[in-house]
Amino acid sequence: MATKVTANSDIDILKDEKEGKLREVGHQAVWSLSSCKPGFGVDQLLDGSGDSYWQSDGPQLHLVNIQFRRKTTIHDICIYTDYKADESYTPNRISLRAGSHFNDLIEIEQIEMSEPVGWVCVPMKDINGKPIRMFIVQIAVLSNYQNGRDTHLRRIKVRSPVQDVLMAKMPKFTSPEFIQYAYWM
Repeated sequence: MATKVTANSDIDILKDEKEGKLREVGHQAVWSLSSCKPGFGVDQLLDGSGDSYWQSDGPQLHLVNIQFRRKTTIHDICIYTDYKADESYTPNRISLRAGSHFNDLIEIEQIEMSEPVGWVCVPMKDINGKPIRMFIVQIAVLSNYQNGRDTHLRRIKVRSPVQDVLMAKMPKFTSPEFIQYAYWM
């Protein structure tokens, strides 16, 4: 069953990053696509511009695979689409999957969008409500508006929670033998 979501063109996607709560980790991954038109591939998807986009080329299922070298905690996946500009190329149903390798991918969330213009952020949580840890995220475009064949995705952000490494969380040393190692010079 798909969760209905609404895109928001006014959302400040960078707010949590500026506040130090989340960080974008997509640059740490290897990206691959099921297909693309020449000049509309991974580079355009990740260039940071809302004017460029990935355009698939061929029959559906259209896939974006994001593979990390090490197990990575993912808080959410943010997808930017523009129904006003793309019309039948705009996805209306997307499946987000995660796993350790291609053979054990599990659907984390399936979303249904209503003429989206802007960002849609999908939390990647396990059954306990905690961010998932995985090696691979797969974004599958299941269908487009007006039964469009190819799809456009303008931007994707993969965000991870920032780990707190505060000195307040360090253990308190009480013995003289350990206190001598409590401070860095």
